Amino acid sequence: MMNVEYTGRQTTITPKQKRQVEEGISRIAKISGDTGSVHVILTVDKYRQIAEVTLKAKVYEFVATAEGVEMEAALHDALGKLEQQAVRQKQKHTTAKRHPKGDVKTSTLEFGDGAIPEA
Repeated sequence: MMNVEYTGRQTTITPKQKRQVEEGISRIAKISGDTGSVHVILTVDKYRQIAEVTLKAKVYEFVATAEGVEMEAALHDALGKLEQQAVRQKQKHTTAKRHPKGDVKTSTLEFGDGAIPEA
C-alpha cells in the first residue's frame, strides 16, 4: 500500500474524499507498482475547489492538478490525469526497443560455389 498524506487548505478532508483518493490510488498502483508515496492537497478559494495529487516513486514523479465547483469532481479529474500519466509512462517503458550492440557479427549464408540458389 502506498503511503498517503493529506493536506487541507481552508477546508477539512472528509472520509468520503479519503475513500475516493484510496480507490483512485489503488487503480494507479496496479499500473505503476505499489511502492511510493502520495501527497493530496485540497484547497478552497472562494468558489474554486482545487485538488492537487503528487505521486512519488523510485524513478518517476507524477503531479496532477484539477479545479472544479465541487471537491469530489476536482479530485476525480486529478486522479484521472494521474492515471493517464501512469499509463503513458508504463507504455513508454514496455515499448522501448532494445537494440543489439554494434560489434555483434551478423551471420550470412555462403554457398560453396558462390552461386545464388534458385527458388
